Amino acid sequence: NLRDLEPEELTVNPEKSDIFDKIENSHKHFFITGKAGTGKSHLLKFLKTNSKKQIVVCAPTGVAALNVSGQTLHSFFKIPPNFVNPEEVKLSNKVAELLRHVEVLVIDEVSMVRAEMIDIIDHLLKQAREPFTPFGGVQLVMFGDPFQLPPIVASKELQEYFSRNHGGFHFFNAHVWEDVEFETYELKEIFRQKDDLFIALLNRVREGDVDDDLLAQLNRRVEEFLEDSPVIVLSTTNNKVNFINSNKLSSIPSKEFVFEAYISGALDERQYPADEILKLKKGAQIMMLKNDPDDRWVNGSLGTVESLGEEEINVNINGAIYNVAPVSWDKINYFYNRETKKVEEQIVGKFVQYPIRLAWAITIHKSQGQTFDRVIIDLDSGAFTTGQVYVALSRCRSLSGIFLTRPIGREDIKVDSDVVKFMKKK
Repeated sequence: NLRDLEPEELTVNPEKSDIFDKIENSHKHFFITGKAGTGKSHLLKFLKTNSKKQIVVCAPTGVAALNVSGQTLHSFFKIPPNFVNPEEVKLSNKVAELLRHVEVLVIDEVSMVRAEMIDIIDHLLKQAREPFTPFGGVQLVMFGDPFQLPPIVASKELQEYFSRNHGGFHFFNAHVWEDVEFETYELKEIFRQKDDLFIALLNRVREGDVDDDLLAQLNRRVEEFLEDSPVIVLSTTNNKVNFINSNKLSSIPSKEFVFEAYISGALDERQYPADEILKLKKGAQIMMLKNDPDDRWVNGSLGTVESLGEEEINVNINGAIYNVAPVSWDKINYFYNRETKKVEEQIVGKFVQYPIRLAWAITIHKSQGQTFDRVIIDLDSGAFTTGQVYVALSRCRSLSGIFLTRPIGREDIKVDSDVVKFMKKK
């Protein structure tokens, strides 16, 4: 989610530079975590750009991989899509050659990675490299916040399987950790929120430390908002979000313009980082989806459509008018180049579209990593998964920018006791 900065321009605070040095100068495994807004992706980008080691960056989902310019774990290791036993996964010669030359494996959004996946990775790296060393001697650097995004464990049977065989389904329940430790670093400095009271409140929601007083403070935010500046609705379901956005769009009387994405190569629909068919009208509320290389906006900036042509979009962001050009999201694969003797990237798919989406509403899930000044949290659209209320509240810079559609109850704030235990232990 960072601007595509030149390496020398990307700077980090002392806390991050210290962690970078530790990773760079050791073979230890690391888990880098931190509350919402501490800049985990910033450090990941810094590591990828500045490390002298042969580094690959992977993520559990297609969209997460596109955002960090990496590859999905399944695609990088050629792991079949459905649940498998680590011993059953076969290693191809081509993957083996690549794995022999990797020094660091970075996994982003590791909180979404299940236990068996870490064991499969361990198993494949051992096969390709050193059979008796955890991860075959490759250094693992994991980024994520287990309080924000849990792994998907679809069925009761699967849940039982994990408690029986792993004692839980999180990445930290993998068997390999019985043989090797990882060091946990929690980034402390929060860049999104500046108000200590609000930060303390978010912390308690994060850890499920809820009492009547906390709920009362939050529920003062159940109030009418004034539509005097852009506000975005955060909702739990895609259906509700699409309903709000298309309703608002159709209530604008002006002409609708349609912009179609150009897609090439190996991308499936679930990996599209933006709308394949983007429909806009003058006056529509929009969100920018990629950092601007010229710094005019960042991923998550809200604005409105100022004017439209067949091949032209101008937006108003905080009172300034900008012309927006289409951008390319590149899907990459890593390969080992025998001539340069380096692990290199090749582009295997492209998605070209204006980096814009309608944004009267967005799902809590898609709001991961974004920062907003004003949000309406739609609590009417059903149940929350673990961490969702924390993600929704922590998108906002201040408590006064939050508007709730109904009071938050104790049962809305769900935390996973395994995660609480793990994070306290570290």
